[in-house]
Order: sequence, then C-alpha cells, then structure tokens
Amino acid sequence: MNNTRVARVMTNLEARGLKQLFICDPLSIKWLTGYYTMPFERFFGLLLVAGEKPIMFCNRLFPDASGSCDCVVLFDDTDNPIPLVAKHCLYDQPLGIDKALAAKWLLPLMESGAAHSYLLASEAVDDARSIKDEAEQQAMRTASATNDKAMEWLRSQVRAGVTELSIAERLLAEYRRLGAQDHSFDPIVSFGANAADPHHEPDNTVLEDGQIVLFDVGCKQDDYCSDMTRTFWFAGEKNIEPDSLSYRVYETVRKANEVAEAIVRPGVTFAEIDKTARDIIAAEGWGEYFTHRLGHQIGLEDHEPGDVSSTHTEPVQVGQVFSIEPGIYIPGKVGVRIEDLLIVTEDGCEVLNTYPKEFTVLH
Repeated sequence: MNNTRVARVMTNLEARGLKQLFICDPLSIKWLTGYYTMPFERFFGLLLVAGEKPIMFCNRLFPDASGSCDCVVLFDDTDNPIPLVAKHCLYDQPLGIDKALAAKWLLPLMESGAAHSYLLASEAVDDARSIKDEAEQQAMRTASATNDKAMEWLRSQVRAGVTELSIAERLLAEYRRLGAQDHSFDPIVSFGANAADPHHEPDNTVLEDGQIVLFDVGCKQDDYCSDMTRTFWFAGEKNIEPDSLSYRVYETVRKANEVAEAIVRPGVTFAEIDKTARDIIAAEGWGEYFTHRLGHQIGLEDHEPGDVSSTHTEPVQVGQVFSIEPGIYIPGKVGVRIEDLLIVTEDGCEVLNTYPKEFTVLH
C-alpha cells in the first residue's frame, strides 16, 4: 500500500466533503496498492474510509493480495459481495463512487443501505494520479525515449509499395526489441488523404510517391505510456516535392506545437495553452480544420482525465504530464499532426520527445 498516495486521495476526498470512497478501477487500485488484476465481469474494489485502514475486496480466484493491503476480504463466485462492502461503509455518510463501477454492482449497493447517499467522486483519485512523482516521471521519460527510437525505425520503413497495415503490424516487435512491453494504444499509420482522418485505422492503403505519411504511436514500458506523432513527406523515386498546401499546413502545425509548449508553466491554464495553439492555426485560415482538443493527460493510461482544451480552465501543476498535439485535417487533401509529451516543472516544462519536428522529405 502506498500510504502517501492514499493520503493524497483522502485529502482530495475531504475537500469534497466526503469521508469514504469505493474504488473499482483496476489501474487506480494498482497505483494505490501495487496490486493488479483484471477482474473482467467479477467484483473487485478498494474501500477507503477516513480513519480506517483500506479494505480490498477480492474474489478467491484472483492472485493473492495479502502483501498489498492489510485488510483483504475474500469471496467466492457464488457469494454476493455487496453485503461485504456495505458492512464496512459509514451508513450515515455519503459514499464516493468510482466512475468505473458497473450498474450491476452500483444499484444493489445503493439498495443495500450502505451509505446515506452516493456521489461520483472519481476526481479524488484522478486528481491525485494527475501529479506524477519522480519515479513516475522517470518511467515516462524512459517510455518516451523508447518511442523516439521507434519513430526512427518507422521512418526507415517508408518506401514505395508498403502498406499502412504492414508497418503497424510490425511495430510491436520493434517496441519489444527496444525494451517496451506493449502498445499504449493501437498505432495510427496514415498515408496521403488518410492522414486527414485524425483516428484513421491502418488498412491496406499502399504508399505512393508524393504523399504525406503520419505516424501516431505509443508504447507501454514498465506500466507507463508514451505517445507521439510525427508527419513526413514521401517524395519517392519520382522525387515529388511537397506541394505548397502541405508545406504551409505542416509549418503552421509545427509553429502551433512549439509556441504552445513554450508557454507551459505552473499557473497557466490548460485552456490558455489550447487557445495559444488554436489561435495560430485560425490566423492562417484553418481553424475549422483543427477538430479536436490540443491534448490529454497520460500516465498508466494513454488518455487520463484532464484534457488540454478550451473548457479546462484549471491551471497546470508541477508534475502533470500531458500531450501537445495540434493538427490540421483538410478532407481529401492533407492531414498533419505533431505531438509531444511534456512534464510541467517548477519554472516551465520538460518536453519528453526529442525526435526532430522539421518538415522532412523522405526518398
């Protein structure tokens, strides 16, 4: 049990007027206790109550959790776990609920009289997880360094006749060769007009001379995620130079990425960072083609709560890690995205990706 992290969650909970919280997200439980299992349809949870030791509720089929939590309540497949949880709750107090708790468990818990009322309180954990400690920051540096190396491999795969899918399918082997364990999300490989779809799924599109090549990829290494996007131009044997539209779009996105990163420091709001990048793109007349938020927080999961968007008006804090990924997507013509991860520091930020962002022509 990481008592420091538990204390941070309880402080956040108290600020919301709550004394108890039931957590069922497996990664949040892992972050707090070091114990991980994927319960699938089975019940699994961690109960935090002010002034009491945390209690973990585990099916006997799960791996032994006794080394991760002092109090472990076990049950079988044929047992009803709801009364086991209810007996440990403060019935005259509201109970904070994890957003991941399935209705098939939440509704019986509410009907059991376990608490006075029930409130969505995932933010107590999300906000605590948002601030990465030094060990987490170092893990994310390592994962991003691996992703930089993988991008060099991806670049080497760009040749006439290759398909998006063939590159995407071989990337995992390269990640593992470099020391990572898995993808942090399904890789995006986009050629030509496919790059104008921000979430294009790699298919059998064949690369041709004179096309944009976009890679949005990330690995998971020692539990922590990386995420980076780079966009290239493939001139090929015909040596087709970039058209003016593609070049101007690229340089606009690069400027938006770099200027937004430059203003990140404690006290600046997420909304201000988003606006900085968005204003640069809008000034060039492409505002309508920047169709998503500027970024997202990241850690044990590729997308964690707390985005970089116009609606997130809170100031950034030291230790937060998030992406800066402006893009312009003109359907049927061109798509460009450039993405880095960064850590907020005491006086600015540390950009985790070092792979070059200059407009690169490949042959």
